Amino acid sequence: MFILAEIVKSIALFVSLVFNILYFILIIRIIISWVGADPYNEIVRVIYKITDPLLAPFRALPLRIGAIDFSPIVAFLVLSVVKSLVVNLLYQIAYRIG
Repeated sequence: MFILAEIVKSIALFVSLVFNILYFILIIRIIISWVGADPYNEIVRVIYKITDPLLAPFRALPLRIGAIDFSPIVAFLVLSVVKSLVVNLLYQIAYRIG
């Protein structure tokens, strides 16, 4: 059972890493929107393809005040809650197994 618990812990660490990468890419997306980078740049397009599905549900909500879009902030909050729930659940499962 020890090996299974370690595998679940490793999965929890991997999920945490994926969420941290999503945070980082979301921050890059915010900075790109401030500096007005070339939307035809391949790197910018990849960042948009990754972050658009994350931001789409929040863009449907009235979170824009003037020219300021607060949907990335709400996305950060939701991602934080989901990360916390998933990672903590995986750790709890690992500790119950091991």
